[in-house]
This record gives sequence, structure tokens and C-alpha cells, in this order.
Amino acid sequence: MKKGLVLQGGAMKGIFTCGILDVFMENNITFDGIIGVSAGAVFGCNLKSHQPGRALRYNKRFVHDKRYASWWSFFKTGNYYGADFCYRELPEVLDVWDNQTFEKDPTEFYSVCTDVETGLPHYQKLSKGSLDDIQWLRASASVPIVSKIVELEGGKYLDGGLSDEVPLKYFEDLGYEKNIVILTNPVTHKEKFSPVLYFMEKLFFNKYPNLLKTMKSIPERNTQSFLHIAEQEKNGNILVMRPKTELKIGAKAKDEAELDRIYELGRITAHERLSEVKEFLNAGGKK
Repeated sequence: MKKGLVLQGGAMKGIFTCGILDVFMENNITFDGIIGVSAGAVFGCNLKSHQPGRALRYNKRFVHDKRYASWWSFFKTGNYYGADFCYRELPEVLDVWDNQTFEKDPTEFYSVCTDVETGLPHYQKLSKGSLDDIQWLRASASVPIVSKIVELEGGKYLDGGLSDEVPLKYFEDLGYEKNIVILTNPVTHKEKFSPVLYFMEKLFFNKYPNLLKTMKSIPERNTQSFLHIAEQEKNGNILVMRPKTELKIGAKAKDEAELDRIYELGRITAHERLSEVKEFLNAGGKK
């Protein structure tokens, strides 16, 4: 029975996921496959490269660096999160991503982004930890309006959360029958359609009608996705880990103490449920 790990995005809320994943690494909890969306992909790749602490470390180190994340970067490069700094200089030089370990580890790793031409999710398997793989991570985390469209292999892509925020169903279709799902919002989280945001999106993406349809349908689609998650959780087919309350950290958070707080909440959640996680993954059937 294939064991999978499904990671929701959520920008800096993803630091909560980092806390959980670090506890997993410290306790030798492994999976046959991992799929991540946006921050879930960018931070989750460190599980396959066996680098606990890395995501929190570099976020705290560079959170005030204008090359990393700033309006200076946006107006200078078109990306709030500096593309060259975040996806080349940082992983290659400043806090090296162990791509060799990533490649050697047998765990399958998938990153999700959204095809702006079709409006559909694109699921990319990353196996080498190469610069090309890093660009797929960048695409997965490229938030509309504050990020440029990422062009890869003849396609155009943006944030995976636009089309498949929690890709549990995709992993189930791949044959992953026993999945742990890490969410960055509590069960009470409900997304509402924002006319103002949609108006902004229409201004920026009027050339991509399918993408606009996808953006407009996000609340409805996510409702169906979370209903599926709830049903699978109720039936014992998945184990869901989530914060108990809203994390209350902004997407552009600059407070190192806040990053530590969110990270520790993830660690606490993981330790509280560690025996449950092990039992679920080691059981032959349902938990």
C-alpha cells in the first residue's frame, strides 16, 4: 500500500508545515510519494533532500533582504519574491539545497502549478533536483499579479493553488491509498469570492480567459475538495494534520519571532500526534 504526503500551500503559513516535516525527519517517518502546492512544494522538497531546519533557517536569515521578498524586488524585477535570488543564488550558494540527496532518495516528489492557457492544474514530477526542477517549484509558488508568469517547456504557469489547492484526489488516482494531508488552515477556514480581487485579476489576465474561469471558481472548487477530504478523514482513509486555530501570519510576514511561533506550532502538532502518525502509516488497512 503506497503511502503519500499531501502538502497545502499558504505562503508563510507553510512554516507550520516545516515544523511538522522536521519532526518527521527527526523520527525517520518516510513516504513513497510527496505532492506539494506552492509553499508546500517549495518547503516540502527539503523532506526528500533530508534537510531539517533549512526552510525556517533561510526564511529567518533573508526575511529582511530586499532581494528575497520585497516591493523593491517587485518593481525592479516583476516578482515580489526575487526569482534569481530565491531560485538560484539561495539554493546554489547561500543555503545550499542538497539536490544530490534529493535525486538519490527514492521518494516520488510532485509539484503542482496552474497552466495559464488552459486554467488546468499541471502535476510535474521532480526527480533530479536540477535547476529545471527548481523552476517548477518557482512556478508552483508564483502568486498572480505579484509574480511573472513562468515559462517552462513551452507552457506558461502560475501558482498551483489556483487550480488544485490540496491535490489529494490526484494522489489517490496515482494509487496512493494511505495519505497524510497537512493543511495550513483550520477546519473552519472558508474561502469567499472576492469581487475586488477578481477585478484586479481580470485587468492582469484578460488574455487568459480559461485562467480567469479557474480563478473565479476557486471557492466552489475548494469546497468540493474539502468535502472530499472530510469524507476520507471520516472513513479513516487519510490522516489530516492542521492548526487548531487560524495561524494569523501574513503572506509577506517580516517578523522572525512570528516565523518561530508558526514553526513551533507545527512541531507541537507533530509531537502531539506522532504515535497516531506512526500507527496510521504502519497499519495494514485503515487507521
